[in-house]
Amino acid sequence: MRSSTTYSALAVTLFAATLSAGCTGIPEGTQAVKNFDLDAYLGRWYEIARLDHSFERGLDCVTAQYSLRDDGGVKVINRGVNLEEGELDVAEGKAYFVEDENVGRLKVSFFGPFYGGYNILELDDNYQHVLIAGPNRDYLWIMARTPTLEEEVYQRLVERANALDFATNDLIEVEQGQACNPYRQ
Repeated sequence: MRSSTTYSALAVTLFAATLSAGCTGIPEGTQAVKNFDLDAYLGRWYEIARLDHSFERGLDCVTAQYSLRDDGGVKVINRGVNLEEGELDVAEGKAYFVEDENVGRLKVSFFGPFYGGYNILELDDNYQHVLIAGPNRDYLWIMARTPTLEEEVYQRLVERANALDFATNDLIEVEQGQACNPYRQ
């Protein structure tokens, strides 16, 4: 006969596994890009706009640097600055493909065994701008290889996100101008 502690531990493990699986999902009705080329995606990306969430609140000058890990995954270094306080915030994480490596669906972790969805919903052929969603419609990013994005391209990405039922009126445009220069690496 098993003790209630064993059942409690099993319940917690099953709950964590269920929660983890849900966090690496993709928003209903969306699809990740196919024919994805990780090597072309690696390097620095600048955050142009995002939906608000606690782990980036108040940050501008946000970049993401992607490189290969020895275990075949992706090393992720996110940097941002609270310009009011002049404080740099750096987070290092890891990402792995959820499906086939030619599908733009990854799971990313910055906190131990907990992963979140990283779903590339739109990516231009030259890998210069991207629309990324988390596991649900609460997370959305528009990123580019340069600190600015042509207004026409930006509006097209916003329209695409809007068509996918994201709250595009709530997008925060990220400062990437002169104020960021002292913090760039």
